Amino acid sequence: MGQRTTEPPISWLMHAALSRPKLISLAAGFTDNASLPVAEARTALNQVLRSPKTGQPALQYGITAGDTTLRQLTAEHLRKLDLGGTPCRRPKNQGRRHAVPPEIYSPERLLIASGSQQLLYMTTEALCDEDDIVLVEDPTYFVYLSILQSRGLRARAVRLERDGLDLAHLEKVLTSLKRRGELPRVKMLYLVSYFQNPTGVTTSFEKKRGILRLLKKFERAAGHPIYLLEDAAYRELCFCPEMKGRDALPRVQAGQQIGPVIAREKSALMVRGAADRVIYAGTFTKPFATGARVGYGVLPEPVFTAVKHIKGNHDFGTANLLQQLFVRALASGIYGRHVARLEKRYAHKARVMKLAIKKHFPRVVEWWEPEGGLYFWARLPRGLQSGVKSKVFSAALKNDVLYVPGEICYADDATRRKPNHEMRISFGNASEKDIREGIKRLGKVLGRFL
Repeated sequence: MGQRTTEPPISWLMHAALSRPKLISLAAGFTDNASLPVAEARTALNQVLRSPKTGQPALQYGITAGDTTLRQLTAEHLRKLDLGGTPCRRPKNQGRRHAVPPEIYSPERLLIASGSQQLLYMTTEALCDEDDIVLVEDPTYFVYLSILQSRGLRARAVRLERDGLDLAHLEKVLTSLKRRGELPRVKMLYLVSYFQNPTGVTTSFEKKRGILRLLKKFERAAGHPIYLLEDAAYRELCFCPEMKGRDALPRVQAGQQIGPVIAREKSALMVRGAADRVIYAGTFTKPFATGARVGYGVLPEPVFTAVKHIKGNHDFGTANLLQQLFVRALASGIYGRHVARLEKRYAHKARVMKLAIKKHFPRVVEWWEPEGGLYFWARLPRGLQSGVKSKVFSAALKNDVLYVPGEICYADDATRRKPNHEMRISFGNASEKDIREGIKRLGKVLGRFL
């Protein structure tokens, strides 16, 4: 495994962003530096460390599954998100139509991890043997593809539509695997469900329902449960204060953005009867502070126990001091107020990037405007490559601007040719000035080739 594991692309992208002072990075998904909650974190930590009674336990080892109070607060936080609330506003319409079994949000099903990334790794380690198959979106979060590569797993790609996976294609892929006798190797489907990295797509609740229905349909032939791993890392980075209806989406034209999408969708945990097949991965890192790596997962048995045992081997518990930081931040309202400010901040930066793209990109470039998250997704004409070895990427670096080549977001899947004419562009960490200048530089590069 050590020989097989290669450096993840994210490592090189982050290094380039930090080591070249003149480079404008629109690549690595760093969060907005200026909005990191220094004063709020100081207040919360001062509350923890003001006396030995609270400070000494915070500086001691904790329990493997996570601090009991944090698990309770996290379970309630997730329940409010699913019932239509936000971290800073009480949920509305908590009537019978929203009723879900209370055990779904039980703290006993919830595990605290060192960021949601650790949970993705541990879940994959628990469920998958070498040469097993994981179904993924096409394209998907490229760091997760590195996990699959490291563990010797195969990915089968399922086409992505503007509201989530193409259900007809998912059924076709599962049928093909069944026909070839490979369905027993399929252990789960990995889904980045909110403001997806890299495309910004949000999966509708109806699509989640359809995915689970299809996985259940093929379980008997597989001979074991097929789980849905829902990665909700970007869920709280939403620009839209209200739920929007999903209308039929028009066919995109060159030079136009695609929209709209639903801002807030319920998690797959709320699909009736699916709680024993859904693994939900969330995080406090992206919405608060990326240096404070605390994530969480809601897992059914027997996956919960297996992952908890693996967690014990990894670190026997997420850093207790960081957990106490989030206990205070959640309980006091610091976390919710910060998320509300951050939503407005990212909405503004997304508008800045949108206006710059409209001004500087050639009209033949298609692009998707997000309603949350950190990324725009752009598609060049098929004859023009944007990959790591392409002339476009090389020219962009020479002009001191960096993007994520879309090709690295596609799994190695022999059933289709890997696209090589797209790019992910991040507005998360760059200043408004750098966003404008970086898009101007990138537009100039594209103009040379188009």
